[in-house]
Amino acid sequence: MKNAIVVYESVYGNTRALAEAIAAGLDASVLPVQKAGDAAAEAELVVVGGPTHMHGLSTARSRQMAVAGAHEDGGMTVEPLADQEPGLRRWLSELPRCDGHRAAAFDTRLDRAPWMTGMAARGVARRLRQHGFEMLGTESFLVEDAEGPLEQGELERAHAWGEQLTRLLADTAAPAVAPGS
Repeated sequence: MKNAIVVYESVYGNTRALAEAIAAGLDASVLPVQKAGDAAAEAELVVVGGPTHMHGLSTARSRQMAVAGAHEDGGMTVEPLADQEPGLRRWLSELPRCDGHRAAAFDTRLDRAPWMTGMAARGVARRLRQHGFEMLGTESFLVEDAEGPLEQGELERAHAWGEQLTRLLADTAAPAVAPGS
């Protein structure tokens, strides 16, 4: 899709992989949040996602703890920008008003009831709405454990969601035609 971006925050690479799959379904560009800057203001559709930490959006502290834990375990791969700012919270708080722009939000979380795990996508969507975005949807993608990997089939589901967002955007952009016109 022309003029769409997927902005993500990722610690272990799961959310990055999903962002890439969603972008492939949309034919959009992908940016880590640390490099997204004001790209959202120029995009017709912005899809934003991150991992669920402590029932919601990650914080600088929760990212630092995740990176430190991965280094202690020794075997975990950590994304190069994982502990750098801005994280999603700060990036979202600094967004300009984007009235009339469309957005969608996604997260990664464990396969348990949302009241148990939380859902970062809810917080992302709320913040996007506060900046004037019209939300096309939210989606959670599941990981087997807090660090991953993604559950089987989630990358395919992310790609399909990207395609669905393309159709939703086309449907909402089409002018209404009165019957009998």
